[in-house]
Amino acid sequence: MMVLEPKIVGGVCLTAHPAGLKKALDEQIAYVAKQQAITMPKRVLIIGGSTGYGLATRIAVAFAGSAGTLNVSFEREPTDRKPASPGWYNNKYFDRAANDAGLIAESLNADAFATETRQTVIRRIKELFGQVDLLVYSIASPARKDPESGELFKSVLKPVGQAYTAKSVDFLNGSVGEITIEPAKGDDEAHSVKVMGGEDWILWIQALLDGDVLADGAKSVAYSYIGPEITFAIYREGTIGAAKEHLEKSAAMLNSTLKAIGGEAFVSVNKALVTRASSVIPVVPLYISLLFKEMKEKGLHEGCIEQMYRMLSAKVYGEQGVLRDSAGLVRMDDWEMREDVQKAVAAKWDSITTENIQELSDIDGFRTDFLHLHGFGWDGVDYAAEVDTQG
Repeated sequence: MMVLEPKIVGGVCLTAHPAGLKKALDEQIAYVAKQQAITMPKRVLIIGGSTGYGLATRIAVAFAGSAGTLNVSFEREPTDRKPASPGWYNNKYFDRAANDAGLIAESLNADAFATETRQTVIRRIKELFGQVDLLVYSIASPARKDPESGELFKSVLKPVGQAYTAKSVDFLNGSVGEITIEPAKGDDEAHSVKVMGGEDWILWIQALLDGDVLADGAKSVAYSYIGPEITFAIYREGTIGAAKEHLEKSAAMLNSTLKAIGGEAFVSVNKALVTRASSVIPVVPLYISLLFKEMKEKGLHEGCIEQMYRMLSAKVYGEQGVLRDSAGLVRMDDWEMREDVQKAVAAKWDSITTENIQELSDIDGFRTDFLHLHGFGWDGVDYAAEVDTQG
């Protein structure tokens, strides 16, 4: 038993609060329960379903679509002296809530990049479902070991070609300043593509096909982000952008592969939101803080759960099927990229300072969302009380 407080170093929170994370999960389930039910397949595999968009998708398919779910994610387990990672608690509480609702729900804590994990998952699919109708690929990892060579690749967040200088914010204290990021060198870009590109998604699809556990008509979705010109240098035109472009090209290849079973693969380009990944990308927290203010004022703001419910109900399993743009992408960033929203954000970008950030942005909302991701800052949770790190 111990008292838990947020311990934040370099934009990364090293602690998590079980009671707060359960409240966060319960609120997402409650949101979905109030929405119209989704007519969709009932057997879903999620790779990376412990936090963010992956978790939100899992909640939506289960509590709006009555789907059974199998999730694979690699999470830090708790000890007597340290809490687990947020995803470990999320998995535990989700599985319990779904089981209580009469749904199949199981989480495998394992390295999703490993061949052994794929084989374990295939065996478990046969035992739980026979086959699956939807594969959700939602991995955000700093490193990946190649399953054949054993070589470890690490992704980096760097511009390509030249150094990049732009405004950024310390979201904890609201201090606005400039940050310069040195360009990628050597194999940085190639390694980032190995980690965050589509190679592992392809391996998963092929393994599931070889194992005969993808049902006829099965769909697969992976998640990406494009964003505005403000963030292009560090994101879309940087090393991580190269990885996302590879992911999107992989979708086209996988779509052709799945046609053999009447299925399809696609990428959903999602809205910028506060996630454990986006919080450490320079420039992005400042952009998100400006974006949130505009979208909330216009009644357009969505969190992960609202995004994923809308994606499934309106753009994947609606009457018209999967709705893609001319590039084959499902655009869940459609409201973010509206011309009036982007014009308003751009107009404030040059003038925003430490002195006016409270007025021009929703920095408080960014900070609150960040704390909520780790179970902190929730009303009704006694943070002065000792908690069991086992949840």
